[in-house]
Order: sequence, then C-alpha cells, then structure tokens
Amino acid sequence: MPTTDTPGSPGSRGSGFASASVPRHLARGALGFGSLIAAFALVPVLGPAALLLAPVGVVALRGCPMCWAIGLAETVSRGRLRRECTEGRCELKPVAR
Repeated sequence: MPTTDTPGSPGSRGSGFASASVPRHLARGALGFGSLIAAFALVPVLGPAALLLAPVGVVALRGCPMCWAIGLAETVSRGRLRRECTEGRCELKPVAR
C-alpha cells in the first residue's frame, strides 16, 4: 500500500528546521549570521564581551549554518513536494494543484 507524507499530516516526519515563511527564515539568517560576524569583528573594540553575541547567532541559526541552510531548503519546498513510498522505494514528487 503506498504511503504519502505531507507537511502537517500525522505521518509526516519533518526534521523541524523549516520556518513558517521564507521571509521569516531569511530574517533569522540575517540575525544569526550578523550576530556571529559581529561577535568576532567587535572583539578588538569591545574585548571578550563581544563574544556574548555568538550564542545569539547560534540560537537564531538553530545550531549551525548548515542547519539554517537545510531549513531554508525545507521552507522553500514545503507544500511543493510529496514523498511517496511504494514497495520499499521512496520518491519525491510534485504536489498536484
């Protein structure tokens, strides 16, 4: 019996990195990358206290820059792709609209 996973369905197993919208995800990225860059760029001016911005960046990126990039891909593709598994083989297919 074929199964399908769509976002929000009881059987969906999303990784949880996606945001509610692309603009919100991009804003999180700007905050995260900006905080990380500022944390290290401001060390000569503010000293070690500038490194307090690093945790803000890590939280905004949900762990790491790669986690943010994966979330961006998930956010963009949300609702456009569906996983179908038949006879032990899974494929991604566009959602018919």
